[in-house]
Amino acid sequence: MRELSLPGRSAVYAGEAMAATSHPLATSTALHILRRGGTAMDAAIAASAVLAVVESPETGIGGDCFALYAPEGQMPPIAFNGSGRAPLAAEIGWYEERAIGKIADDSAHAVTIPGAVDAWWRLHGRFGRLDFAELLQPAIRYAENGYVVHERVAAEWQVAAARLENDSSARSLFLACGRAPEPGTVMRNGALARSLDLIARKGRKGFYEGELAQAMVAHLQSRGGLHTMEDFARTAGEFVEPISIDRGANRIFQMPPNTQGVVALMILRLLDACGAGDLDFLSPEHTHLAIEAAKISYGYRDRLLGDSERSGAILDLLDDKDAIARLAAGILPRRMNPDLPKVAGGSANTVYLAVVDRDRNVASFINSIYHSFGSGICAPGTGILLQNRGVSFRIDRDHPNAIGPGRRPMHTIIPGMVGRDGRAVLSFGVMGGDYQPMGHAHVLTAVQDHGYDLQAACDAPRYLPVSGRVEVERGMDPRTCETLSSWGHELVPAADPLGGAQMISINWDSGTLAAGSDPRKDGCALGY
Repeated sequence: MRELSLPGRSAVYAGEAMAATSHPLATSTALHILRRGGTAMDAAIAASAVLAVVESPETGIGGDCFALYAPEGQMPPIAFNGSGRAPLAAEIGWYEERAIGKIADDSAHAVTIPGAVDAWWRLHGRFGRLDFAELLQPAIRYAENGYVVHERVAAEWQVAAARLENDSSARSLFLACGRAPEPGTVMRNGALARSLDLIARKGRKGFYEGELAQAMVAHLQSRGGLHTMEDFARTAGEFVEPISIDRGANRIFQMPPNTQGVVALMILRLLDACGAGDLDFLSPEHTHLAIEAAKISYGYRDRLLGDSERSGAILDLLDDKDAIARLAAGILPRRMNPDLPKVAGGSANTVYLAVVDRDRNVASFINSIYHSFGSGICAPGTGILLQNRGVSFRIDRDHPNAIGPGRRPMHTIIPGMVGRDGRAVLSFGVMGGDYQPMGHAHVLTAVQDHGYDLQAACDAPRYLPVSGRVEVERGMDPRTCETLSSWGHELVPAADPLGGAQMISINWDSGTLAAGSDPRKDGCALGY
């Protein structure tokens, strides 16, 4: 139990249903859908659609989606990969001939075909109960009638406003007053409201065929993109097998490649191999082990992770106990190992949400346009910002993440779920681009190994090795920082908050739910 005399908030508890999202309007929308008799998937889709309006720097219908879903709490969860692909014309030779060694994050070549709407449609078809059109009505109302900008959203808007300057449609919609909105400003996006209404009436065809697709393709081609109407029409996510590891009585589930879920599991395996669970959480010793484990795991991500068909080597490594033990031996006690790889990090934004309904259907749901405002490209008349996931591709024929026709890039976004005795006991995720695997390991070890409640796990200070240094949030104990510095780590203040977690646990014995929501975001957890 938290110290009630100190600033902070308690975990949220409920008996019937619960939602935890990064924005109050999305959480209230999820609860509305749950009270209407919708499933956890209905609520997740409706909340995600609202977030596509009210958290436009972080997400949108021009992005991608992944989900883990446990019907009536039964494990293993069902996994869905709703990430988009490169255009069919994206032959690596085309880029080589033009001496494009790296894809610019604001170029049309960074735009992979958005997979989110297709994912919503297919997931609703299997797990939804309410009409699909009903799920989009709250988002349509906020886009048409206006919504009030919250503080974290405003901060992201201000930091990334320059990306919107390169596209007149994006600039006119999202910098209507010539600058980023301040907290409390009312914003509208009538064009997005019309696009959402078209999707509500026509389903996935409303996005991938007809006028919306034509507008997006024409605008991308005008900026040099290789996209075609065929690329949009053939977009289809798929149900896939989740990957997992055991930790004591718990089984941790993640999405398989092309996501970096394997990296989160590798960090956990290395921590367990080093006996980190016996150390005090946030102590210098535990923090040191986590930093070094992350360096190793991210290093293998950068070498071995790509599209699902090309990532077998990193999955084999995860399951090789002897190899994990050898890697763990490279983590030196109380001394930074200078031979470990330097993590190449970058900022990115995402929305993650968790929902549990009265039937104990459990949703772990994530949606993103990658960098703030994605590519910054917005097709005129649509209100849709297009993602820039293609920036993750390599122009390297031998790399598993090499760009190619119809390939998916390595993805940072990862929903998580934990099972015990064949039932889901925790739905969780941590937003924040490259931080996400580190964040998953951080909150899970806080809860599972050190007895933190979900809100305390969300609140705890964070750190991330990046480019040979360690970014540290201001909440870290100065004495811990001093000790880590004496062990060779170069610590620097984190310029931005690291990640944003949402978590819901299920107590099957008492029938109750508990939740935590990250203070680094504007959102909240609520139940009834």
